Amino acid sequence: MTDMDTTELSLQDRITGRLAMMSKAERKVAEYLRTHSREAIFATAGQIAAAAGTSDATVVRTARSLGYAGLLELRHSLTRQVVRATSPAPPPGRPDERVSATAALLERVFTEAAQRLADTWRLTTEPAFDTAVETLACAREVLAFGIGPSESVAAYLALRLRRIGRRARVSGATGFRLADDLLELGRGDVVVLYSPGRLLAELEIVLDHAVAVGAQAVLISDSLVPVYADRVHVSLFAVDSDTGATGEALPSQVLTDALVLAVRATDEARATERAELLTGLRSELSQTRTTRRPRKESP
Repeated sequence: MTDMDTTELSLQDRITGRLAMMSKAERKVAEYLRTHSREAIFATAGQIAAAAGTSDATVVRTARSLGYAGLLELRHSLTRQVVRATSPAPPPGRPDERVSATAALLERVFTEAAQRLADTWRLTTEPAFDTAVETLACAREVLAFGIGPSESVAAYLALRLRRIGRRARVSGATGFRLADDLLELGRGDVVVLYSPGRLLAELEIVLDHAVAVGAQAVLISDSLVPVYADRVHVSLFAVDSDTGATGEALPSQVLTDALVLAVRATDEARATERAELLTGLRSELSQTRTTRRPRKESP
């Protein structure tokens, strides 16, 4: 850190106090940060450097010159400042202590959520994403697999795929029950595995069986990506939480939304036809509910 306590200083105050001591290149970065605070929250060192006309190393040096441990701490600080600047005034009559505690909690959760989504976006390369989309679009059937909280996002993928006219099912089974869900897996099918970082025996079994029957596998994970990279067709990063303040499925679900939209774009006619069918069925069910006669009670 620097020779003065800058913990509570805003970026503007830090720049004002340090500008005279910065190099010409660092001043360019500082000026960019001053005028593009919101964009910098989600930007990488390379993106900031390109916008400011400097280098990645200069961006990192500037962050440290401003009293931050690095670019990550600078982005966290910017997020807090933007949240505070856009937050509505607290209602009258609420104790300051309660407001402070609530604000700190909201800041913690939303800052972590924004950072995880930004990091997931940064780690999602176009070639890997395009490969995953093509794999799903060409699948005979998709088996979405996840255990615990990951099962919910696996079910979300299966539901959304069915709604655009794709065959898909979900499994969150463990032990002997998993065997039943794997029976129908075959050549041309795709297994999508959701697992942030836990090495589970079920993952090994699913992967081994997929290879044995000629199915492909897509892995959406954090720390398991390098572990299973050579056993899956393609891997996508979904950054996990270090603190547990935000749910493990958060970036996976957003990534799933992007995948489904991209798969839909490969065959809009099929998706539109399925949407019309779904709307028609819902309409019929709605009319059935409103016209159903009440059951007569027995005397």
